[in-house]
Amino acid sequence: MTQSATTSTEVGHDQHAKAPFPPFDSSTFGPQLIWLVIVFGVLYLLMSRIALPRVAGILEARRLARETDLAEAERLKNETGIAIASFEKALADAHAHAEEIGAQTRDRLNAQIMEKRKAFDEEIAANLTSEEHTIADSKARAMENVREMAIEAAHDIVARFTGKAPPKAAIVAAVEKINHY
Repeated sequence: MTQSATTSTEVGHDQHAKAPFPPFDSSTFGPQLIWLVIVFGVLYLLMSRIALPRVAGILEARRLARETDLAEAERLKNETGIAIASFEKALADAHAHAEEIGAQTRDRLNAQIMEKRKAFDEEIAANLTSEEHTIADSKARAMENVREMAIEAAHDIVARFTGKAPPKAAIVAAVEKINHY
């Protein structure tokens, strides 16, 4: 048989050779370097004139905001310290005032108690004096009854022992004589 035409995907070296990757192609190094310098220059100008000033402005604004916030925090801290000192002074004044009110109330109540006690003592003294008079009157009446009973008892005793009733005046005189000792 005869040889037929074969189709092959292989390409010979001489026929259609592949071109190298463009950045590695030594024939284009010159224009690539020029474009690199141009692009780098444009990017540098864009960054230095537009982007970096904006970033610097943002950083400066943040720094100023932070310093402002710190100053505000310091001011508020000082105000808080003043407010705390004022509160503590007011609290101490309130405690002193409360103690003063307590002392006044205690003194007033003690004075009322002393007045009531004095009135009670006077009432007791008056009652005691009245009772002493009542007791003295009762004692005097009892003594009078005892005197009368002593006279009657002496009269009865003498009458029993002697068998005749003695004169009442002699018995009264004898009892009176004994009472005076």
